[in-house]
Amino acid sequence: MNTSVLIAPSILSADFTRLGEQLAAVEDAGADWIHVDVMDGHFVPNLTMGPFIVEHVRRATRLPIDVHLMVENPESLLEPFARAGAANLTIHVETCPNAGEVLTRIRSLGCRAGLTLNPVTPASALADHLSLADLLLVMTVHPGYSGQSFMPDMVAKIAEVRQMLDELHSPAWLEVDGGISPGTIVQTRAAGADVFVAANAIFKHPQGIAAGISDLRAALHS
Repeated sequence: MNTSVLIAPSILSADFTRLGEQLAAVEDAGADWIHVDVMDGHFVPNLTMGPFIVEHVRRATRLPIDVHLMVENPESLLEPFARAGAANLTIHVETCPNAGEVLTRIRSLGCRAGLTLNPVTPASALADHLSLADLLLVMTVHPGYSGQSFMPDMVAKIAEVRQMLDELHSPAWLEVDGGISPGTIVQTRAAGADVFVAANAIFKHPQGIAAGISDLRAALHS
């Protein structure tokens, strides 16, 4: 397991009328990655951001951009997002029967290759592709909308994926996304996660963005 931990604010909860200002705020507050949730209205019910947004995020921040492709046929979007400035491209095992080929293609574009699974999909679905992934993402809510409640039964799945990675001596990051707060970040870290995507806990924090990130860091080190 990586000894460092990363905080990745999800701009799904950002105020898009002030996006540049909010990106500067998370960077100044010590965020590590910027997380971008791409949804197509088919694989998940919501419709969100495309390469155009990533291109503008890239201009506004020096932080790596972590792009989560919650879409059908992600193969057609790899190059546009890589050109737009994505550092990581994460696909869903549910949409990619040829996941190994897609992960290899992502790496060839100069991006970290990520693989994720929905809460209903067992961890074993990742097994055949672990050696090709630089990042594994365990969803701790059903993807589609920010502000959902953390699913406690996903903690066991995080621990299972961590064990799979450790058995391979894999350096891949283990990321979690959904309902991450100062309370749930402790549980997910204990289970083996090392990258934490947070949306409302940062962008909707009553004391502001910096306080949101500070509270998450404090929880991790308490």
